[in-house]
Amino acid sequence: MDSGAIRRRLALGLAVLTASGLLAVASPGHAEAADFCSGRKVRTLSFSTGSVRVYKRDGFVCAVTMAKNTSGRKPMSVSVQARGSRPVTDHGRFTHHAGPVVVHVGHRCVWIRGAVGSGSVSSGWIMC
Repeated sequence: MDSGAIRRRLALGLAVLTASGLLAVASPGHAEAADFCSGRKVRTLSFSTGSVRVYKRDGFVCAVTMAKNTSGRKPMSVSVQARGSRPVTDHGRFTHHAGPVVVHVGHRCVWIRGAVGSGSVSSGWIMC
């Protein structure tokens, strides 16, 4: 194979990699809860119109409500309550997610609530 053919193949490979990289950056995607919360995922609370993803790290709990259907704004909420404290809530009209909500819980139990439109979930005291 002559050096001209090698250069053409390298140029083609570089063009393909550049195009795929641009598509990956430019294409709209769904945000994942891991993009908002650090730590390890400890629970996913699913319900009819979405789910609440719960993460824990160094005594902190982070929760995000994710909508199943992301077309249009709809009422969404997420709240985390450490036992003995008031709930911390994020609510409003969103398209993709509500939250993140981060609460220091230490070793206390937590109560997680989430809602998207008419669907909702309430965990009860968990992670005790």
